[in-house]
Amino acid sequence: MVGAALAVAIVAACWILYTGLRAKAAAAAIAAGNDRLAALLGVGPALAMVVRADGRLELPDRLADWLGLAPPPRFLADLASPGAGLSSDDAAALGEAVTAAQRAGEPFALSIRPQGSARVLTARGQRAPREIGAGGVVIWFFDATDAVAEIGTLRTQADELAHAFAALKGLIEAAPLPMWYRGPDLRLAMVNTAYVRAVEGRDAQDVVSRGVELVEGAGAGGPLASAVKARDSDKPAMVTLPATIGGARRMLRVHDVPLPSPPGGVAGFAVDVDELEQARGATKRFAEAQREMLDRLSAGVAQFGPDRSLIFCNQPFQRMFAMRGEWLADRPEFDRVLERMREAKRLPEVRDFPGWKAERRDWFVAATGTIEESWALSGGTHLRVVAHPLPDGGLLLIFEDRTEQVQLASARDTLLRVRTATFDNLFEALGVFAGDGRLQIWNDKFRKLWGFTDEFLATHPRVDALVAEGAGRLARPERATIIAELVRSAAVGRTQRAGRVAFADGRHFEFAGVPLPDGNALFTMLDISDSRRAEQALRDRAEALEAADRVKTAFVANMSYELRTPLTSIQGFAEMMGEGYAGKLPKQADGYVDAILESVARLSALVDDVLDLTESEQKVERRPVDLESVAHAAAEAIAPAAKRKSIDFAIEVMASTGNVRGDAKKLRQMIEHLLRQAVAGTGDGGRVLLHTDGNAKGARIVVSDDGAGMMPEEAAQAFDTFAAHEVHGDDRALGLGLPIAKQFAEAHGGTIQLLSEPGDGTLITVELPR
Repeated sequence: MVGAALAVAIVAACWILYTGLRAKAAAAAIAAGNDRLAALLGVGPALAMVVRADGRLELPDRLADWLGLAPPPRFLADLASPGAGLSSDDAAALGEAVTAAQRAGEPFALSIRPQGSARVLTARGQRAPREIGAGGVVIWFFDATDAVAEIGTLRTQADELAHAFAALKGLIEAAPLPMWYRGPDLRLAMVNTAYVRAVEGRDAQDVVSRGVELVEGAGAGGPLASAVKARDSDKPAMVTLPATIGGARRMLRVHDVPLPSPPGGVAGFAVDVDELEQARGATKRFAEAQREMLDRLSAGVAQFGPDRSLIFCNQPFQRMFAMRGEWLADRPEFDRVLERMREAKRLPEVRDFPGWKAERRDWFVAATGTIEESWALSGGTHLRVVAHPLPDGGLLLIFEDRTEQVQLASARDTLLRVRTATFDNLFEALGVFAGDGRLQIWNDKFRKLWGFTDEFLATHPRVDALVAEGAGRLARPERATIIAELVRSAAVGRTQRAGRVAFADGRHFEFAGVPLPDGNALFTMLDISDSRRAEQALRDRAEALEAADRVKTAFVANMSYELRTPLTSIQGFAEMMGEGYAGKLPKQADGYVDAILESVARLSALVDDVLDLTESEQKVERRPVDLESVAHAAAEAIAPAAKRKSIDFAIEVMASTGNVRGDAKKLRQMIEHLLRQAVAGTGDGGRVLLHTDGNAKGARIVVSDDGAGMMPEEAAQAFDTFAAHEVHGDDRALGLGLPIAKQFAEAHGGTIQLLSEPGDGTLITVELPR
């Protein structure tokens, strides 16, 4: 039992020891915390004083020092003492505030000043929490000495600013210019009396409340555009806008000035520049019009100021003297301009250029007024220079290029001499009559033709007198009046007429009256006697040729018909002999009969070709022709000849071939001639192609072969009727196939073309209109 009791005692002692150590540690922590809080309070900007319910005070020594009390007071009433502590008024106010806080819990704030000290304290109090003590009040004291001094300074500055603002406001109100102030949101916040009058408002408050703008809202971004620009760029902005003031349209120069923040916003004022703008605009328009007018002149213009520098020049001046705008923009002096002209070779060649230049400098002070010169430049250029001194001491120069006028004058003189020489050497007789019918100009041929004397023509007679004087030289004198009427028709009626007249000596003349642009009339006479004789001779020859051609055609036609009769008889008897009607013939005789029939066939073909040549000159009778059927018929006629030579005869008649208007017989003969030419020119085993097609405008016939082809000279003469053509085997005599085909194609309004190369065959294309 003793041991157990001893163990329990030891355990209890240990627990008690542990608890004591734990409490000691907690107390030490609390003490450390209190020390930290006390240190913070000691260095804080505010000091606390606790007023107990019985009026006792708890305050640090530092606060007592602020109040000028030593030792620290023990009661609230001790805060006021003679010459130290609070004044009686501050102490009474503090006591009342503490009483109100104790009773009603109302917080308070007071500003107090200790006696004999420049320090100013701010006391802020409220009911103390229960932990501090019931019925107590906690008062915090702040040293507000610096703040009060700053407030005083600010109050003084505010008063000064208020006076300045009042003065500025009075100045703004008295200003004759509309002035305003916009807030940060750019709404009108203040306007002066001039602004109110300009917008015809009741008063400033009315204008601000309604936001009446001085400038209309249309154009240039509206009335706020300049204010927005000034606010955003933080730089003054200026813009000229129209406004209606007093029922009149005025131009205002609006200035917007950003103000620093606070308060920020934009101040503005408007200056009436209407008269200035009108004057400036008129001056600008006049200057632009003058410059445009001078630039349109062909003459070069340059103006120098009183300092002899170039102040203006037009475009013709720059082109005339090859001067660049960049160089002229530097306003060169008169001497430099002359030197640049000399460099460009736009001045007369002179020996003493400095002296010449000095003489031109005297133009600025010339007392004789306008000076005029003529400059002959290299290259044949002629300039007329006019120098006019200006009243302000400047000089106006005008350069007129008269090169063209000089050249025209020279050319005119040359033309007059050339005209005189030309008139006198023309083969025609010429006379120029004025509008009143008087002879003005004539050549020597005119005088000699009519036999007029120089004395008579020198009087410039009228056309009626000329006709009466020269009528006796005509074969029919009464026709002389026609010449007078023709001249009057050209001079007065402005119509051109012509005619012919015969002279009594057998000569024939062609005359004409031509109106001239200057109102005069030109009368010409041309001797056509030789041409009349040649014309008659040609006419007689043509008639003889036509008669011979008709005889030739009739002879060929009659000869063909006459030859056809014996040929038919020969062919008939030969066929009868071959059939054995005269008895059976030996084999050698059969060969003779075949030779006779072949010769008869060739001779018949020759007769047919000759007839075709004569008939091809006759007009073709046009009728609708199915060209497909015609092509097939022609191919069938040539097929046996192609078969005998084992020729591959290909026929391609396309559906687009269609119909053409023409003679079916002649079209078939044309195709047969082309195919026969192709078969004749193709060797055994060769190939011949007949192809036809067409479109809406016409049809096409193509015949080609792969034969030996033609030499270029043969191809050039293939369609010549009288050319010597090579005969191939059983080709038709004389080679008239291609000439006949061409005549038939052209008779139908078509064309024919031949392409051939030696060794590559021949291609013939015929195109016929629908």
